[in-house]
Amino acid sequence: MADVLAEGYNVFDTKKSPSGTVKYLASPADVIGLIQSGKLGEHILLVRGGTTTFLAPALSMGAIGVITMSGAPESHLGILSREFQTPCVMTAHLTGSDSRYVVGSTDESHFEEIARELDGKKVRLDCTDDEVGRVVAL
Repeated sequence: MADVLAEGYNVFDTKKSPSGTVKYLASPADVIGLIQSGKLGEHILLVRGGTTTFLAPALSMGAIGVITMSGAPESHLGILSREFQTPCVMTAHLTGSDSRYVVGSTDESHFEEIARELDGKKVRLDCTDDEVGRVVAL
């Protein structure tokens, strides 16, 4: 069985199972830089939350998959992911960690741990389950 690195909310059911290298995008400049590099299609995009509006240009230009560390499928990014049919796992948590996102009380170390563990990893998104999206190591 494949190694599941992280799990979270599946935004929508899809048979798409994009594979790529996780790229943590912390700022609008990071998004612009990735788009300008011409390598957008090689990456699964990791962002902090569902209100990360600066990711919209990447979605409109063909992003293949998204992982968020907070947010719900009803959030801005969840809605855009459905509109663009981009597989998205939201409020992902590392399967090997006890740390979970809790609104209003999550320490910064939670986000740093996820970014550190996933950024640069080759993964596949599995969004075939009705509720749970998975980030699977390749």
